[in-house]
Amino acid sequence: MIRKGTLSDINTIIEITKSCAAYMIKKNIYQWNEHYPNKQAFIKDIDRNELYVLEIENLIIGCVTISTFMDKEYIPISWLTENANNIYIHRLAIHPTHQGKGYAQELMTFAETFAKKSGCVSVRLDTFSQNQSNQKFYEYRGYKRLGDIYFPKQSKHPFYCYELIIP
Repeated sequence: MIRKGTLSDINTIIEITKSCAAYMIKKNIYQWNEHYPNKQAFIKDIDRNELYVLEIENLIIGCVTISTFMDKEYIPISWLTENANNIYIHRLAIHPTHQGKGYAQELMTFAETFAKKSGCVSVRLDTFSQNQSNQKFYEYRGYKRLGDIYFPKQSKHPFYCYELIIP
């Protein structure tokens, strides 16, 4: 079941993202760290009604932020569509013990369906340049890589921006 996230979900979500960060670090992917994602980001997501959680048998195993807000880092990107009526995906996470079972696909299908029902023209996101499995994941779903942005508190390496036009 996918539902809106609440403040009472925050500790579980932080545990999931910390587990994901540790899992990625073991694979030499330094995408998330002590600066990101953080509790304040998830609280803001909840305040904006943009955080969704995936529950299996009443256990939260994943989350995703589905936002209509374009971060300033995205401004230089030459997007495929106009900068209006777009959805932005952030902080997609599935606890490592549940990865590889299609749950991330389920959250992305939910986000893309949400975008279509909301009349949006595209879904936009970024993923870490050193995380090839994430790049393959999004490219398999039809996302087009468009440009690079940087988050210096996270890494010296770029993050790749992707967009999927909603049919």
